[in-house]
Amino acid sequence: MIVFLIAWLGGVLTIVSPCILPVLPFVFARTGKPFLQSGLPLLAGMAATFSAVGALAAVGGGWAVAANQYGRIVALIVMAAFALTLLLPKLSDAMTRPLVALGARLSESAQGAERGSAVWASLLLGVATGLLWAPCAGPILGLILTGAALQGASVHTSLLLLSYAAGAATSLALALVVGGKVFATMKKSLHASEWLKRGLGVLVLGGVVAIAAGADTGFLTHLSLSGTNNLEQSVLDRLHPAKNGSQGAMMSAAAQSEGAAAGHAAASANAGGSPATAQAAQSGSPAPLPVEGVMPSLDGAVQWLNSPPLTGAQLRGKVVLVDFWTYSCINCLRTLPYVKAWAAKYKDAGLVVIGVHTPEFAFEKDVGNVSRAVKDLKVDFPVAIDDNYKIWRAFNNQYWPADYFVDAQGRIRAHHFGEGDYAGSEQTIRQLLTEAGAHNLPGGFVKDDGTGAQAAPEMADVQSPETYVGYDRATNFASPGEPVLDKPHRYTLGNGLGLNDWALDGTWTLGAEHTDLDQAGGAIAFRFHARDLHLVLGPSANGQPVRFQVTIDGKPPGANHGSDTDANGNGTVTAQRLYQLIRQDGTITDHTFEIRFLDPGVRAYAFTFG
Repeated sequence: MIVFLIAWLGGVLTIVSPCILPVLPFVFARTGKPFLQSGLPLLAGMAATFSAVGALAAVGGGWAVAANQYGRIVALIVMAAFALTLLLPKLSDAMTRPLVALGARLSESAQGAERGSAVWASLLLGVATGLLWAPCAGPILGLILTGAALQGASVHTSLLLLSYAAGAATSLALALVVGGKVFATMKKSLHASEWLKRGLGVLVLGGVVAIAAGADTGFLTHLSLSGTNNLEQSVLDRLHPAKNGSQGAMMSAAAQSEGAAAGHAAASANAGGSPATAQAAQSGSPAPLPVEGVMPSLDGAVQWLNSPPLTGAQLRGKVVLVDFWTYSCINCLRTLPYVKAWAAKYKDAGLVVIGVHTPEFAFEKDVGNVSRAVKDLKVDFPVAIDDNYKIWRAFNNQYWPADYFVDAQGRIRAHHFGEGDYAGSEQTIRQLLTEAGAHNLPGGFVKDDGTGAQAAPEMADVQSPETYVGYDRATNFASPGEPVLDKPHRYTLGNGLGLNDWALDGTWTLGAEHTDLDQAGGAIAFRFHARDLHLVLGPSANGQPVRFQVTIDGKPPGANHGSDTDANGNGTVTAQRLYQLIRQDGTITDHTFEIRFLDPGVRAYAFTFG
């Protein structure tokens, strides 16, 4: 039930998003008429249309976005006609006569219309307005669309979309009520209802022009990047504190078929683990483990690495650790040394570790990329390639990394989301092995031996969140001027960055999932507070390496360089993966990081910290 409340609250918060501004004149234009006949149908039409467009985006992928663009054109024409009827009473009379006959009267000049026609007109107006409003979305809607993309169309997803739209309609209804009272006072005091209608017509025309010029999804969306996203994220963090930490919890969805994503479970002392298990690890007296369900099938894998396909029947009698990961995820990389160590330590005692590689970015769907990563990371346990999210959905999983502990009878007995509580997880493995009849288990607990990007984080010093560079999930973009989507544009760094702001310099194409450098010499700057800074990067589209140089506060990093840079800050992007660029010693303070690329074509995806 709480997820529907979150969706509703996300919709309510759209009223404080700047990209809702072009819609408000259309809502206020219905003031002065009975709410049940005018305002309510308007809001219902908007909510229904918004839900439908959202569902199409989730299920249909990229083609739905194009369909919505055609819908916006039609809606702009409808709105322009509506504005003209407010401005010109005679034109209103001429236009509404045939529209009444068609049951689609769209203007407030319909003073003598029958009740059914007035309701139908408001409903149609709401449908048109909803088409304009649909691009205004934040992290919570992104989360809903993520679930739809990962788990497919369902009644649950439709109800979530409807809850979000209902929340937005609720806030707009309040605006309508307040606006109606204000307008009524104005009418009584000024006796200028006709001028008021014409003023509304001007506002509506202004909204049409702004939307046609892209202001609603350009400039206003740019404002939203550092505004309501943070507010919505705080709602998520408060309602799900254990699953959402400083490393970027629930991500917004990419409204495209290849960009479906879920959430990174952040580093924590006991993120998603069992307190009883942790206590047992300390006291040496294991607490009973409940049965959480039967392990789902692994049949959804498109390919297996390091092993032939494995089935539940083959695994019966073995203790199984199912580890969901993806190779560019920093949280997964930092967990990997423990998972590899457990696989080696308890293999002879009957433990089978299965890594389910479920991609976040499109390049992680390339089996060749995953195979190279598995080799580079020295992963020798079986890896199931879950490009279609079938195993992910079968486990009803939502996080990277996520571990599911399965006993010798094929039952899930425990789970753990995110980093941390490694002793508790190992104690769970030992307990299940003991239940299965294993004796003389190796003593002690695995120690962290991660290096480079796999080294343990200093989460107490991390004040910078995971930050995406593609516009679908971008926050805190600070280059001056309006961002230009999907087209080359010249950006500048501006006069300075606030903490967790980032900016581009040079000619870049700001894309949905990644941002591409069009001309050599471009840079990305980020004001951060953390020990380590990582950036997911890929070479040019033709695979050519891209050289780069990094600086901290304008100077080479020296001893603070990462595993993928030298002391002078030099490095090369040769593959699509996560690069560790900064690893500091000493006291952690705010610093300005900059990476400048000496060759064109690099693709930048996301910053992470540790």
